[in-house]
Amino acid sequence: MILPTFWTIVAVALVATTEAFGWAAWAIIAVGAVALFLFLRFGFWRFIVWRSTHFVFTNERVLRREGVFRRDQRDIPLTRVNDVSSSQNLFQRLLGSGALVVESAGERGQSVFKNIPKVIRVQKVVYELVEADHERRTLDDHDLKEALKTVADSTHEHDDQTPPMK
Repeated sequence: MILPTFWTIVAVALVATTEAFGWAAWAIIAVGAVALFLFLRFGFWRFIVWRSTHFVFTNERVLRREGVFRRDQRDIPLTRVNDVSSSQNLFQRLLGSGALVVESAGERGQSVFKNIPKVIRVQKVVYELVEADHERRTLDDHDLKEALKTVADSTHEHDDQTPPMK
C-alpha cells in the first residue's frame, strides 16, 4: 500500500499547490482532473485490487482468490505441495514482505503469491502445515500393525461365514 499512498499524497499536493499559488480556476480544474486520475488509477484502484485479493492457508489447502471484476481462484491441496520458498528484495526485507512460491505436483507447477506480509513467518507456517498433513497421512509402526490386524480379523470372519465349497 506504499505506492497507492504515495500517489494519493501526490494528487492532493498537486491540487493544494495550484490553489496556494492562486492559479486561474481553469488551471486548478485541469490540475484537479489530473490529480483525480492519478488517485483513481494508482491509488484507489490498487487499494481495491489489494482488498479483493485473499490468501488462505488451512490444514488441508492453500487457497488464493483474487480479482475485482473477474475472479481467479487457485486451490492447492497440501498433499500436492513439494516445496515452499520465499524471496525478498532489499525494500521488501525492510517492510517484512515478499513473494511466496508454492511448488506443487501437477500441471501448473509453481504458484507465486506476491506481496505477502511477514513472508518468512508465512513460509514457516505453510511448511509446518505440509509436514503436519504428511504426518497425519503417514502410517507409523503401531498404525501399520493395527491395520494388518484389522485386515486379518476381517479375513478370518469372512472365512467363517463362507459356506464350504463342494
